[in-house]
Amino acid sequence: MYVDEADWPGAGPAPDKGGRPVASQGVSGHRPLPAKVLKAGTGAAVVLCLAMSLVHVLLVFLHVAPPNPLSQQYSRQVNAWVFPLFEQNWRLFAPDPESVNRQISARTMHTAPDGSVQVSDWFDLTGVDNSAVRHQAFPSHTAQNMLRRAWSSYLETHGSDDQPRSQRALMIQQYLTNIAADRISGHRGGTFESVQLRVMTVPIAASAAPAAAGGPGSATVAPTPADTRYLPWWKVDSYGN
Repeated sequence: MYVDEADWPGAGPAPDKGGRPVASQGVSGHRPLPAKVLKAGTGAAVVLCLAMSLVHVLLVFLHVAPPNPLSQQYSRQVNAWVFPLFEQNWRLFAPDPESVNRQISARTMHTAPDGSVQVSDWFDLTGVDNSAVRHQAFPSHTAQNMLRRAWSSYLETHGSDDQPRSQRALMIQQYLTNIAADRISGHRGGTFESVQLRVMTVPIAASAAPAAAGGPGSATVAPTPADTRYLPWWKVDSYGN
């Protein structure tokens, strides 16, 4: 019996009529992707990542560097890239500990089809963060800082009349509104189109001075009253519909 060598296991591709071997087509019948194409694609991806990294480092450097002509000329582009996800500051090296306790609450408003207005009870946003941090060995960075930093940025960009006077102030206001609306929708649900925030600020009482030896005890420090601030009603995307 005659057996063609091309039928043997492990045999290479059969030669063509001219005696030259035919390139393998692969199991699926498709030609393998040329190595040059893979190499070019990988190189392009590496170059793109390096370019984005260099641009990011440059923009962050201009943000943290002292004011200079270059950072002032491109301040809009720098701020658009840095805020709010890549904000940098020196608090890691010079921390500013909190001197007050703040409780941030929010409530919602919904207008029914018959025109009646329904206002919900206050929802404690700070309490949700505290419960996520308390008794946690590795608490979430989001639970610790998102709401607190959003309010700190709001205080820096808004006056006492709660009027945004810059694009960054408007962005921070929208950021704070989205945090409140998303958390209310996620924890309590319901249908609403507007959100209002209430911020109660209680200064941390200073520790009483120790009593003198042999003298009467120090006087009790009177508690400082809390300051309550109501923010305007802000429109949000309709939730719950």
